[in-house]
Amino acid sequence: MFKREVKDIRQLVLEHLRSNGLETPLLQKRVVDAWPTVAGDAIARYTSDLRIFNQILYMHVSSACLRNDLMMRRQLFVESLNKTVGSQVIIDIRFR
Repeated sequence: MFKREVKDIRQLVLEHLRSNGLETPLLQKRVVDAWPTVAGDAIARYTSDLRIFNQILYMHVSSACLRNDLMMRRQLFVESLNKTVGSQVIIDIRFR
């Protein structure tokens, strides 16, 4: 009989994503999708145009008061988003 190396399907998918350079975009998409969950629906309604560039999450905030509040708590949001995704995807958040 042949001995075969058995791998978990999760491991195979991750290897395929890494080899094709798709792991980082997938994690970035998960961070953007996790924003309403981490921030809450009330805050997410005032934010739009979320983008990640050079490990920095950029977003537009329509309320100046909320923008100031979010700036004071941005490190907490960075940690929560990275924890939700399970990897360090972003290092900072910039509000416009």
